Amino acid sequence: MELTLSIPALLFPAISLTMLAYNARYLAIAALIRQLHQKYEETSSPAIALQVKKLRKRLSIIKNMQATAIFSFLLAVITMSLIYVELSFWANLVFGISLLALMLSLVLSLIEVQLSTKALEIQLEDMER
Repeated sequence: MELTLSIPALLFPAISLTMLAYNARYLAIAALIRQLHQKYEETSSPAIALQVKKLRKRLSIIKNMQATAIFSFLLAVITMSLIYVELSFWANLVFGISLLALMLSLVLSLIEVQLSTKALEIQLEDMER
């Protein structure tokens, strides 16, 4: 199969929408951290400190999700440049790496969703007691 300019261009809307979703997650966690910080200053609760530790891990995962998505986007642009200058071997190689970066970003997203769900389940169990 020959790689044309339109193939890597198909990734642009997908990566852009993915980045919007990742940014929304980041903003939601940032707001939650700010709320917990205020509560922690008032109470010095060890439970809140534990929640902040878990949120730090999620924030790190989201940062890596965003970085790999941006890297994938950048590689898609480089792929288009390589196609334009007719370096098809390099274009195919860079595009393959771009797809791998996008897949890694999505795997990180899945991991973050699992952590988020686990945190919500803990909150629900606490409320049911």
